[in-house]
Amino acid sequence: MSLRIYGNRLLKTLPGKETRPTSARVREAVFNIWQGKIDGCCWLDLCTGSGSMGAEALCRGANLVVGIELSSRACAIIQQNWQQVATKEQKFQILRGNLLQQLKKLSNQKFDRIYFDPPYASGLYQPVLEAIAQYQLLNTHGEIAVEHSPQNFQPPDIPNWEICHQKVYGNTALTFYKTRESEKIDPQEQGEQER
Repeated sequence: MSLRIYGNRLLKTLPGKETRPTSARVREAVFNIWQGKIDGCCWLDLCTGSGSMGAEALCRGANLVVGIELSSRACAIIQQNWQQVATKEQKFQILRGNLLQQLKKLSNQKFDRIYFDPPYASGLYQPVLEAIAQYQLLNTHGEIAVEHSPQNFQPPDIPNWEICHQKVYGNTALTFYKTRESEKIDPQEQGEQER
């Protein structure tokens, strides 16, 4: 099976139900919300699946795309898909394995945009978002998009983050987080403001 992304490019997907590619409608919505913020960005793709979101980011000019995926079969497909769309100037990396363990390995990196699309009933939402906050993977002015079911989902409350958008598209919902405005002030600037 294949799916089309930005620029009418075809990507491979895994047969069966091992992965659930993000629908075209949801992909388009995410990139509309983040319009003008992808070119030159560092993108982190969690539970990467077929790699369609990371491939879209590459097609739209991301400098770096990093994906984390548990399935070795999916990783092979992602590698092919990203090689097909990346230019020589762009970098990408696929990390295979446990999401929380792989996030810890990224603790010295910062990402401008993070897309997180786990199996809806996996129980990964709270621990993964807490890990992203703990390892400070999100740039100060970055955002995280979390894909989830519109029903029975309670957005995790993460210290120093706030929800900036919530959207529903049929059977898919998105919750976007960013750093709270008060947390974005540089400590030195804050000292000057208090004088």
